[in-house]
Amino acid sequence: MEIDLLDFVEQCRDLVKQALGKHAGEPASGGFARWVHVVLHCFRLEEGHSYRETPNRLKYMAEIRDVLGLDRDELPDYSTIYKSFDRLKMWVWRALLRVSAQQHPQSGHAALDSTFFDRRAASSYYRQRSGSDVQTLKVTTLTDRESLAVLDVHISARWKHDTKTGPQVVRRNADDLLSVAADKAFHNWITKYEFYALGVEPLILQCGSRPLTKGHNTLIRSNGYSQRWMAETSYSTTKRSLGDAVRALGWYRQFREIVLMFAIINIEKLCKPL
Repeated sequence: MEIDLLDFVEQCRDLVKQALGKHAGEPASGGFARWVHVVLHCFRLEEGHSYRETPNRLKYMAEIRDVLGLDRDELPDYSTIYKSFDRLKMWVWRALLRVSAQQHPQSGHAALDSTFFDRRAASSYYRQRSGSDVQTLKVTTLTDRESLAVLDVHISARWKHDTKTGPQVVRRNADDLLSVAADKAFHNWITKYEFYALGVEPLILQCGSRPLTKGHNTLIRSNGYSQRWMAETSYSTTKRSLGDAVRALGWYRQFREIVLMFAIINIEKLCKPL
């Protein structure tokens, strides 16, 4: 997505400060405020820079430095930026995702779906040394069907069944949901009963060819199931803009990177196009 980079960084600054609240000014690494590091990681991932490239690029971007309050001769070292990604816990990135989604109109009608991100971009030597043979990460998202904002993300390296991850995501957001559309992979009776108990209407297709099943699926399609494709659109947008592979080495870094990717896509939609 082609956007105004300065507008993007300004949006990130405002949303990060809102997400972190009283913790925004706390130093994260190298004496720089926590919000500065979070925005730097947004900038790094948006532009596709490595940790080494990020401070070098900033030397020639005076307007971006002004937004971050950084002097040209006092930019954080690449190792400082790298270490801050370890120090910033998952709650920081989830808070940013939540706040970025709240900037978009909330219809209460969401789509639940899963996709995969490749983790083979990490060196094969590292994967062999760490004893990891997982090549893809399964990502389940909850997407608003009207605004296409990603509301929540669940990531698993063990490929849990959709009937396990789906309710977990819906449970965290039930207070803001009216209905959830999902394909047959998310269907079982326990899941549907839980959704009803949470006050969320499950628009989930059933497997089978019996007349009763066909009638149920026809009714579900007429009630809004057809908008489930919105989740796939958000996946396509994310992977075209930021790629379909994670570059971090450690699994916990990869989980954080994926949450950050979806937060960045939410923020991109707020920015002015070039």
